[in-house]
Amino acid sequence: MTENVDPIPGDPDFPWEPPLAGSELEHLIGMLDRLRWTFRWKASGLDADGLSKRLGPSALTLGGLLQHLAGVEALRFTWDLDRSDPGEPWRSADWSDSDWTFTTAADKSPDELYRLYDDAVAAARERLAAVIADGGIDRPSALGEGDQRASVRRLVCDLIEEYGRHTGHADLLRENVDGLVGEDPPASWRP
Repeated sequence: MTENVDPIPGDPDFPWEPPLAGSELEHLIGMLDRLRWTFRWKASGLDADGLSKRLGPSALTLGGLLQHLAGVEALRFTWDLDRSDPGEPWRSADWSDSDWTFTTAADKSPDELYRLYDDAVAAARERLAAVIADGGIDRPSALGEGDQRASVRRLVCDLIEEYGRHTGHADLLRENVDGLVGEDPPASWRP
């Protein structure tokens, strides 16, 4: 029988736990990271069949969600942030097909999808930390028109909303693949 361990924020076994009593910025970034960790755990350790399994009539797959969220991470903290180049595969993507991140995931191996996602999240974390250090979370981004620019805070909030939606999808998809359920990764889990 496995011992049920309550996570302690700041504990290296539970790096996804936001602070219990941090600043508003620490809570905001902490909630985003918690969703990132939870989503990655829900999608972890699967082969191509597991990553491409669907639930009912939906076309969503865990592989498609991995690639989609990698794209959202990459674009949010490059193009939306300051109109910088998001790199490949985003630069040459067929953006006329708004679902291409979902539909082309089956063309990639599990290793490619996991690497794409993990690299996008790592780069987004670095860019966000640099922006916060150089002007704060309330500085304007490139998203918007004229003087009406979204703040970096808004970009983070939009990303939290995106993860909230898709982590819920991942819960259902993963349970359908192999029965994995739960709210948080087990202690010491790493991608």
